[in-house]
Amino acid sequence: MIIFDHVTKRYGTLNALRDVSFSVPKGQVLGLLGQNGAGKTTAMNILTGCLAPSAGSVSIGGCDVILQPRQAKRMIGYLPEAVPVYEEMTVRAYLRFACELKEVEKKAISSHVENVAEKTGLTEVLDRKIGNLSKGYRQRTGVAQALCGTPEVIVLDEPTAGLDPRQNSEIRQLILSLAGEHTILFSSHILSEVQAVCGRIVILHHGKMICDSGLHALRNGELRLRVLIACGADKMMPALRQLKSVLRAEAEKSPEPGLTQAVLTVDRNGQTERELFSLLSAMQTPLLRIFPVEDSLEDVFLRVTMDENI
Repeated sequence: MIIFDHVTKRYGTLNALRDVSFSVPKGQVLGLLGQNGAGKTTAMNILTGCLAPSAGSVSIGGCDVILQPRQAKRMIGYLPEAVPVYEEMTVRAYLRFACELKEVEKKAISSHVENVAEKTGLTEVLDRKIGNLSKGYRQRTGVAQALCGTPEVIVLDEPTAGLDPRQNSEIRQLILSLAGEHTILFSSHILSEVQAVCGRIVILHHGKMICDSGLHALRNGELRLRVLIACGADKMMPALRQLKSVLRAEAEKSPEPGLTQAVLTVDRNGQTERELFSLLSAMQTPLLRIFPVEDSLEDVFLRVTMDENI
């Protein structure tokens, strides 16, 4: 449905995007992540036809966004970070206006507005002025305008920014309800939100794509174990780092003096438990606790962007 093909965007000597390629199949929810200045907004502006790439191409449903802009833009619903609403208009009038812009048949506009309002939980406020609505309802109104015209692709840039926890949950449930029916590109700095709604993520770093993976695969790329051992860290940590299957060993704050608590990043195909038990047996040191550690998306994101040297 969405294809980025070797996309580069230059601003003078600055490469905002560098040879970025990825595709999003129909019905998938893709999280687009990156630190400030990573190129996320540039990528979304190119996808929506607001910017032209310096090299490469972007297509939606087989239509090139530069060579066939009208056809491509008909398939896109876009919610930018600053919600594009007119506060003096009622929600109904605003959604009718959005439908007209998206060339919905005039005789179908009224029913289409009602349908979009029902999907986004706006039915009860359709005749209220947008300027009198809470931030949560304004955000829903922004999502609703993106749905006008029944686009196949929905692009959401920071859709939960500035919302309280309840409003966050409501918008998250709304996005989940749209998955499958629409292809969704979702960008947010709130990684827990991305983890909750996306099945796959692309991470940009200094304009370069450094990760394209399903969340399940990301979490299971390495195995991490937390251990608690009845031995001081000065003696224990060097010994743990010598184990063949241990890739990294990081000491954590010990719950009691004389104990070592550490997180071991290990080779999934190695014999970590056997090596560890043999080591502790030889040292006559008891193992008090061992259990796997599941990374959050934040852990993965920080590790990937920290380790990547560009």
